[in-house]
Amino acid sequence: MTNDYLKLGSMRSIADFRSALAEYSIPLPVDDDLQSAPQSPLASTFTIFGKQAPNRFAVHPMEGWDGTLDGKPTDYTVRRWRRFGDGGAGLIWGGEAVAVCPAGRANTNQLMINADNLASIADLRTQLLDAYQEANGSSTQPVVGLQLTHSGRFCRPNPGGKLEPRTLYRHPILERKAGLDGANTILTDLEIGRIIEDFVQSAKYASDCGFDFVDIKHCHGYLGHEFLSAYTRKGPYGGSFESRTRFLREIVAGIKRETPGLGIGVRLSAFDLVPYEADPGQSQPGEPGPGLPANFCDAMPYKFAFGVNGDQPTEYDLSETVQFLNLLVELGVDAVNLTAGSPYYNPHIQRPALYPPSDGYAPPEDPLIGAARQIFVVRQLKELCPKLTMVGTAYSYFQDFLPNVAQAVVREGWVDFVGLGRMVLSYPEMPREILSGSAVTRKKVCRTFSDCTTAPRNHMRSGCYPLDTFYKKSDEGQKLVAWKRANGKA
Repeated sequence: MTNDYLKLGSMRSIADFRSALAEYSIPLPVDDDLQSAPQSPLASTFTIFGKQAPNRFAVHPMEGWDGTLDGKPTDYTVRRWRRFGDGGAGLIWGGEAVAVCPAGRANTNQLMINADNLASIADLRTQLLDAYQEANGSSTQPVVGLQLTHSGRFCRPNPGGKLEPRTLYRHPILERKAGLDGANTILTDLEIGRIIEDFVQSAKYASDCGFDFVDIKHCHGYLGHEFLSAYTRKGPYGGSFESRTRFLREIVAGIKRETPGLGIGVRLSAFDLVPYEADPGQSQPGEPGPGLPANFCDAMPYKFAFGVNGDQPTEYDLSETVQFLNLLVELGVDAVNLTAGSPYYNPHIQRPALYPPSDGYAPPEDPLIGAARQIFVVRQLKELCPKLTMVGTAYSYFQDFLPNVAQAVVREGWVDFVGLGRMVLSYPEMPREILSGSAVTRKKVCRTFSDCTTAPRNHMRSGCYPLDTFYKKSDEGQKLVAWKRANGKA
């Protein structure tokens, strides 16, 4: 299914990459020559959350699957955080998605912040900073935050991995997709109030651990994101824009009241689309068909997503996104990390990849188009909301040409920070090497095989199994190989 799309990994020159962009008429800026520090735009400092980030690279928060059952880090978690620090990025946006309460965990091995876990969570930050100084010198240090999350519709908090959703409204397509009756999963206003208190208390814990800021997660279909699409919910937390943003406004007010010196950021899915599913007519054993929009005819006008054209939910609409970003400025939120969609129901717009994860579908478009879409949306939002510091997403798909795109968009002022997610699982030192003037190490570049998603979807730790020898040679690496062979994916 993927053979029809351009394979960036086979391209060796900027000319080849430019030809790929031209094939799709993508007007993406690309620098031919990379500059090293201190001349490089990527090496320029930037003040964020009242601190000075030493460069324009950011590490995105990623959901871990290697904590203890009570939410503490393990040696696997520490290794990952040390690699984040070693890599030299100037901003660590969350590092990890950390649950604010037991029922809100996306998996039984997700980190959780509470009084019992404070010392171990604080040690993660210390380990990251120590690794940063060892590899990058002691004259600077990155700005480090912690992402706070409740997984909402995608909670799997107990052993066995059973889906135990906590939702805000009935969603006709996602309930059908999950095979669940959503009547008994809807949170009451009282329960929402308790979750708000959990976020505020968790922010205080993060401050006690020494973090510079917290991220109030509003992306990827998790609870904060679902509030923004709660058009059909009655009461104080649904319906109007004011009500749908009450959750965020009450959390921000609580943090500013209880921990006034702590920075606050928001990771936001700037736009969404209707859920997609594999085309059954083109699916084969071990090879899902290309994604198609789920049947939404009975759900029109579409009121089940944020940043979507309600009359045509296969198209995005940024009008409320701009309204939300302006609200962040009013609330004194310092920065936003922009992403799109959800890995659960439309990953091709959220995390463009040539090879789908085990529960996904083949890309319905060349992933290069999806990656560029996110770059252009962030540029548009930056122009409309210039007071807000913005971190961009989807750069990993540019692979060997990531630094050429990153340098160009920062130089042009399209974005303030270039965010890296799955790329730092295979190649955490990429920022440091780019800034030092080194050529990209091709054998470490993420090729979007999606094993970092397939593994946890099948109850294994998340890591880069194809390129990180540590995972490739592990017991779970062999387990993943066996699973892929048994399911026709080897």
